[in-house]
Amino acid sequence: MVEAGMHAGQLLTLLIIAVALGMDAFSLGVGIGLKGIRLMDIAKLSAIIALFHMVMPLMGIFTGKYVSTLLGGVATTAAGALLLLLGGHMIYSSLRGDAVESIDYRSSWGMLLFALGVSIDSFSVGISLGMFDTDMLLTVLLFGVAGGLMSVFGLLLGRKVGTSLGGYGEACGGVILFTFGLLFLF
Repeated sequence: MVEAGMHAGQLLTLLIIAVALGMDAFSLGVGIGLKGIRLMDIAKLSAIIALFHMVMPLMGIFTGKYVSTLLGGVATTAAGALLLLLGGHMIYSSLRGDAVESIDYRSSWGMLLFALGVSIDSFSVGISLGMFDTDMLLTVLLFGVAGGLMSVFGLLLGRKVGTSLGGYGEACGGVILFTFGLLFLF
């Protein structure tokens, strides 16, 4: 009976962490969706984000016992800097119009960059979880499903709102990403 309660408590804790980590994917999804995105690209980008939300904490769990205090802060700072750069670039390219080529989220490089930006904090959480006796498979599956689903919701919401914003959609998305980058850094 006590063991079942501990397992349910661990499941609830991991679920809450997974949703919290998925909020980055949601916010990024809204930002990208505001630029306009096709449904096939939503599926591809969300699948890559889900994969990164599984791989990054897995890597973090494996390294958790060795470098937790050092890499935890570095991962959060790197995620913030990456979101600042992506958001700043989106704002700049929307203001400059066609004179600046924006990052193509449909390219392999663009998708990897966006997925890494929202998943790097999963690495630092994985480091922390690596110090405890957590169910590794359950953890990475929950993180992947939450990250993937929340990115789908964010991309769809951004896509819907972005059509009514017209040309300002990319600038609004950039402001959202830039703001989240600042929150990561400070």
